[in-house]
Amino acid sequence: MIAEEAAVLFGVLSNADRLSVIRALVEVGPDGMSAGDIARQIGASPSRASFHLNALSEAGFLTKERQSRSQNYRIDFNKIGQLITFLMDDCCKGNAELRNCCSMRAG
Repeated sequence: MIAEEAAVLFGVLSNADRLSVIRALVEVGPDGMSAGDIARQIGASPSRASFHLNALSEAGFLTKERQSRSQNYRIDFNKIGQLITFLMDDCCKGNAELRNCCSMRAG
């Protein structure tokens, strides 16, 4: 990942509703969730949730699949991982103090 791409992705994530969508979809795992369920989960109107889901999808954070009359969204764990790896390895140069901080939180 190059710095320009990472900057765009961080920009897409710089919204509390979008972070809530990411959190909800990470928690539900590979089965994903319908757009309506996501809207309810994050406390957003359907149109507001749709706006954020589209932005996250266009950035590559989400995949969507039509199921019957609704869209089902799934998190792209690989894309999230690429961004985290960029931050840790490229941007922060694998700083040991930062890595220790992150590994302490993981437990």
